[in-house]
Amino acid sequence: MSTPNAFKAVALEPSLATVRALVRAYQAFSSYSETFVRQYDLTSAQFDVVATLGNTQGMSMGDIGEKTLITKGTLTGVVDRLERKGLVTRETPPENRRSVIVQLTAAGQQLFTQVFPAHIGDIKQHLETLDASEMELLRVLLNRIQTLF
Repeated sequence: MSTPNAFKAVALEPSLATVRALVRAYQAFSSYSETFVRQYDLTSAQFDVVATLGNTQGMSMGDIGEKTLITKGTLTGVVDRLERKGLVTRETPPENRRSVIVQLTAAGQQLFTQVFPAHIGDIKQHLETLDASEMELLRVLLNRIQTLF
């Protein structure tokens, strides 16, 4: 049976503090990003799809799913809403009628060229407080953490 001291020891585990810091950093970035893209009447997931499709000839739903952080079940709804907003179209290639290609409309491409550079520029401005070696260390550590799970 666990004792209060055992719980206290677990609560003081250094890895827990690291995970908390990682989660808080993610939440802070996610909140910032959501607020930024809301100015353009987009959700983070919608922005992710628009950013992924920008400057391409379109992609299959499977490719979009692989390149974004959006689950397959959520992606269909996100693309549906972008289609209703007139930002994407779905086309079935004649050579593979089981596949659907999603591409930005002219309005979607225009939104991409407006929002994407602004968002990246804003992120860059926030991250410029880190020097090049800190940025590289952060990237390496985050990639390493990703491989652990």
